[in-house]
Amino acid sequence: MKTRAAVLIECGKPLELMELKIPKLEEGQVLVEIKYSGICRSQLNEINGLKGPDPYLPHTLGHEGSGIVHEVGPGVSKVKAGDRVILTWISGQGKNPRGTVYTSGSLKVNSGAISTFLEYSVIAENRLIPIAETVPLKEGALFGCAIPTGAGIVYNELNLEESSSIAIFGLGGIGLSALIAAVAKKPKSIIAIDLEPQKLEIAKELGATHTLEFDENLMKNVQSITEGYGVDFAVEAVGKKGVMEKAFQSVKDNNGLCVIAGNVPKDTKIECDPFDFIKGKRLIGTWGGKVNPDRDIPIFLEAFLKNGQPLQKLISHEAPLEKVNTLIETLEKGQAARTLISF
Repeated sequence: MKTRAAVLIECGKPLELMELKIPKLEEGQVLVEIKYSGICRSQLNEINGLKGPDPYLPHTLGHEGSGIVHEVGPGVSKVKAGDRVILTWISGQGKNPRGTVYTSGSLKVNSGAISTFLEYSVIAENRLIPIAETVPLKEGALFGCAIPTGAGIVYNELNLEESSSIAIFGLGGIGLSALIAAVAKKPKSIIAIDLEPQKLEIAKELGATHTLEFDENLMKNVQSITEGYGVDFAVEAVGKKGVMEKAFQSVKDNNGLCVIAGNVPKDTKIECDPFDFIKGKRLIGTWGGKVNPDRDIPIFLEAFLKNGQPLQKLISHEAPLEKVNTLIETLEKGQAARTLISF
């Protein structure tokens, strides 16, 4: 059996569409017919070689998606053929087999535990979450990375109360997911920050109490909204040095918390004033919002789908696999919220 795939042959170059031969499934592996795949900024860094030397070239890409199980390998008990599934990079229950190797003629193409830029993909059992027939696969794809990370930060790492204030820096998939989760907590202030006016409009529609452009007046405007104190919480979801620094500066003294979720190029360093730490400001990173996918993704599905959250607003661009490089370019320009490859 063969599949079409978008393959990274060389860093800094467009992905190449190739037909790959699918190997025989090994223990713990599942063959999934991909229906939708998200494109994350983490993949941009990978494509552009910003994560450091890449020893696995050529290889497949993608770590967020939805689809239907086509076949299961030996020892798989979590899913069966015909099941609808969410594909997530966050490890959950089930077997964790090694990655697979596809072939195109004599060329070997490496693939990890999850890859979603393919029509059919070999996925590790522990990267799959079975879902009900009622869950739409299009919006369901967002629950593989964007929503677990963004909402996971709010649910698992912030003590967001009705008296709290939060600033969200960057309104891509993760930032907007954090915004939706924050709206459900009904804090006093939700400040959405971005460079793109259309993203700020989406944030207003989703429930942000304030929207600000990322400009030279940003800190003054945040201080004005928070009566001079700064925000209780800041979430950075851009992956740029200057944004990370401003996000940390925006939190209040005495227990203000900034969570860094963005991906920066390898070896990038950010600068902080040590006295901010002495004043009680806190700065942490996050690994997928501390999400346990088997526990948390069903909770997020219940909270966001059944309560009528307009998740389609998170999806700004959608195109078939043939247009994958166009989607990547749009994301790279900062013009997209979440981009989806549709199969």
